[in-house]
Amino acid sequence: MSKSEIPEPPEAIEPSDSWEHHGLFESVKKAVFSLPSRFESSLNIDGVLATDLFAFNSSLGATIEQQVVNSLNKLRSVWDPEQEYALYEFERQPQTFPDVVLKASAPNVKPAIIMGIELKGWYVLAKEREPSFRYKVTPAVCAPADLLVVVPWALSNVISGSPIVFEPFVMGARHASEYRNWYWRHKRGGSSKKDVRISSANSHYPTKSDRISDVPESDSGGNFGRLARSGAMEEYISGLFEEKLAGIQLAAWQRFLSMFTESATNKDIDIALQKIADNLGKSLDNPDIARKVADNFRHIANLIDGGEIPI
Repeated sequence: MSKSEIPEPPEAIEPSDSWEHHGLFESVKKAVFSLPSRFESSLNIDGVLATDLFAFNSSLGATIEQQVVNSLNKLRSVWDPEQEYALYEFERQPQTFPDVVLKASAPNVKPAIIMGIELKGWYVLAKEREPSFRYKVTPAVCAPADLLVVVPWALSNVISGSPIVFEPFVMGARHASEYRNWYWRHKRGGSSKKDVRISSANSHYPTKSDRISDVPESDSGGNFGRLARSGAMEEYISGLFEEKLAGIQLAAWQRFLSMFTESATNKDIDIALQKIADNLGKSLDNPDIARKVADNFRHIANLIDGGEIPI
C-alpha cells in the first residue's frame, strides 16, 4: 500500500461537554499531569548491580503504579476541590481492564465507576528507548472518559535513591486502541498478513474472564499492541528525553547505562562514550561542556569496570 493509499489515523474523541462528569474528567487529567511535582514514594534503592538496572520496570513496576494511585488520591484537592465526589476514590484492579478505576467507596452509589485509567509504569532508563508494554484491549470496552496513562520514572540519584516520575503520556484509551489497529493494518511495514480480529466484547469495565483483546492474524514477533512502535508516542518520547536528571539529559543517561551489557568490551564502551559526547556537543552547541560530561561518564565507567561502585 502506497503512502497515498493509507487512510488517515483515527481522531481522538473525548466525552461530550454535556456529560455530567465532564468537569471531573478534565480535573483528573490535570491531576495526572501534576504527578511529577506531587508523587510520593517510600522506596529507597541502593547497591544495585549494573546488569540488574534494566529489570526495574518489571520488578518495581507494580509498586510504582500503586504509588501513582496513592498520589492521585492525595491530589483530591485538584480533581475534586468542591468535594462533590467524596464517596469516590481511585482504586487499582491489576487483573482486569482498566488497571485503575474511580470507584464509589460505598455500596449503592450510582454510577459505581465514573472513569478508568489504564496505567503503565515505564523505567525510562531501560535499554529500549521506548516503553515495551503491549496494549491489546479492543476499542469497544473503553468508556469515553477512560485514559491510557504512561508514567516514566527513574531513581533520584540515577543508580540509587527514591523513584521520581516525569511528565506522563496521556491518551484516550479508546483512541489508543483504534490507533494501534490502524497502524497494524495500514502503516506497519513487512509482508505478513495485516488483518486484526476484533473482540466481540463491548461492555465497559469488563470482568477478568471477558475476552477483551483484539488478535492480529499474523504476529510472529509478538509485537502487536506495542503502542510506542506505532508512532503515537514519538513526539512525546523525543521531548521526554530532553528532560534532565542530576543535571544531565535523560537521553545521555539512557545511552550511557545501556552500554553495560555482559558482552560489552572496553572498546565498545569507548565508542559509545564518544557517540554520547558527539550527540551532546550537537544538542548543547558547546563541545567543551559536552566533552566534560563525557569525561565524567568515562570516569564512572572506569569505576564500574573496576568494581568500585556497585551499580
